[in-house]
Amino acid sequence: MTSQSPCDYLAITAIGEDQVGLVQRFTSRILNAGCNVEESRMALLGSQFAIIMLVSGHWDALTKLEDRLATVGVELGLSIVQKRTKGIERKTPLVPYNTNVVAMDHPGIVHNLANFFAQRGINIEELTTDTYPAPHTGTTMFAVNMTVGIPAETHIPTLRGDFLDYCDSLNLDAIFEPSRA
Repeated sequence: MTSQSPCDYLAITAIGEDQVGLVQRFTSRILNAGCNVEESRMALLGSQFAIIMLVSGHWDALTKLEDRLATVGVELGLSIVQKRTKGIERKTPLVPYNTNVVAMDHPGIVHNLANFFAQRGINIEELTTDTYPAPHTGTTMFAVNMTVGIPAETHIPTLRGDFLDYCDSLNLDAIFEPSRA
């Protein structure tokens, strides 16, 4: 996030039928209200286009945007949810780690991975999944990419070993490495 001051934040989620120019039309409303997109994730999910973003601005610009979002949703065919938020305030230092897991697709993979980290008090900060056909066989494969925030006092070699053993027990191929970003 940029270090503008003073700044307030608005978290926005929006979903609707995919259409060319949707991002341009949606972000123009944000810009016209005097706000800035700080972070965003956007993806085509089936025939729906999903947007998750963090918008910043002075309180009056965010209020202006909040007042317009219902109309914007109708105009663009989007279901929109918004919530005021603030910047992240970490109570303890966290070490970001990336995990990449690949397996033949089956129910429960994300739940099992989330359970592993939740039981250890480790927060999942970002998670993406995808399915794709395996080369040669066409078997549906499932890929999970996560960034987790590991408390600095955690013994990472032990955690890494436990995670890889856990994944092996579930027949998941996994990588666990420090985040490079």
